[in-house]
Amino acid sequence: MSHKLLVHNKRFLLESGLSLPKLEIAYHTFGKLNAEKSNVVWVAHALTANSNVFDWWQGLFGINELFNPDEYFVVCANNLGSCYGTTGPLSINPDTNQPWYAYFPEITTKDMANALQLLKEHLGIEKIHTLIGGSQGGQIALEWSLLQKDISEHLILIATNAQHSSWGIAFNESQRLAIKADRTYFSNSPQGGAKGLKAARSIALLSYRSYDTYQNTQSSDKYSNNYAASYQRYQGEKLVNRFNAYAYVRLSEAMDSHNISKNRGDNVVNVLKAIKAKTLVIGLKTDILFPTSEQRFIANNIKDSVYSEIDSLYGHDGFLIETKQLTEHIKQFYQSNTIKINEAVI
Repeated sequence: MSHKLLVHNKRFLLESGLSLPKLEIAYHTFGKLNAEKSNVVWVAHALTANSNVFDWWQGLFGINELFNPDEYFVVCANNLGSCYGTTGPLSINPDTNQPWYAYFPEITTKDMANALQLLKEHLGIEKIHTLIGGSQGGQIALEWSLLQKDISEHLILIATNAQHSSWGIAFNESQRLAIKADRTYFSNSPQGGAKGLKAARSIALLSYRSYDTYQNTQSSDKYSNNYAASYQRYQGEKLVNRFNAYAYVRLSEAMDSHNISKNRGDNVVNVLKAIKAKTLVIGLKTDILFPTSEQRFIANNIKDSVYSEIDSLYGHDGFLIETKQLTEHIKQFYQSNTIKINEAVI
């Protein structure tokens, strides 16, 4: 495993027309690039994740798992706008020598994809064998596949969409309202908006899970109704301890901005038809935030794509939890395309 930082000392132009004075990208690599440079698996991560994919996607990535460092060269970069090392609201603005905080400019999934392209060029990677992402990571992977038409041979999109829905935007705005109801958000300080972030996480969990999830995992006995309430508080505190309100606001806005037809002069259907990679789209039957209709829409409009569904008690979060099912679906997809990976060079 290698944890590194790319420092891009040139202005990074954003889709909005604004720019960042410089860009830093924190990233992890695992395994070795083989002699043919044909074993690259690139992971685009979701909203509050980080670049250490072997930590948060265990069961799919790791020793003795499907994507293992003995066979693949795995790359995952922390997303633009996050608080895990890549330039974001907690970074120092070189023009002011102060952290950006709430003044960090709005970003989009296209901006995130363009940052990944810079890293790809820095690493000297010509072609990605498999580009994979779930949720916001899937949005970024889809956008990147349209910006660079030949970027990957295989594209795996999980629990994601081609255009963020009104339903999803409403959930995100509710979370941002909760954050900004905490007046410390406007203090532009390291812990600004922390109480609001705790409330926002509680709201988000309701979209990540479902009625059945809570009934089965947080059900109280006949004398107490506190289990679900304490769980919400615990999860909110857990996120506050590892994340940041200013980053959460910008990243959720980026998710809302996602629309692959934007500035492409065509409708979403025709834009999807431009995808060249062999594509697997996976939906989760119980996902209420990114319902399977969104994944079916993607699969129906990418030529020769494969669609699969996973049954999970955990709703949208199932894309992180149901790794055994994901492994089987991806194996079948690879086998149908007669995939062969050369052994990594030690």
